[in-house]
Amino acid sequence: MKVRFLLDENLPHRLKDAVLRLQPDIDILRVGDFGTPALGILDPDVLNYLQLSRRILVTDNRKSMPGHLEAHWSAGGHIWGLFWLRPGMTVGRWAEELFLVWETSDAEEWIDRLEWIPF
Repeated sequence: MKVRFLLDENLPHRLKDAVLRLQPDIDILRVGDFGTPALGILDPDVLNYLQLSRRILVTDNRKSMPGHLEAHWSAGGHIWGLFWLRPGMTVGRWAEELFLVWETSDAEEWIDRLEWIPF
């Protein structure tokens, strides 16, 4: 199955556009988009959505997400991957990394994995 992404609501709106400019076929949504969780959703609810929607979360939330992720796993939950964005990178660089993940891997490879991008 192809990788599908969910961008956290705190990320720049232009990241989604940058990814789609590289490859319009990439399935990438942002929290608050139609069919996704509403803006302001709590982290545990985002994790539940990820499990059901089979999407990788792309986020810069390194403060609260780790603890919620541990609780999610402790309760028997899973995620389809989580990518933390390295600070100080450009939107273009992040977009290129997401494109490479989409182009070169399958969604199942990322289950319950945490990675930093750029790698």
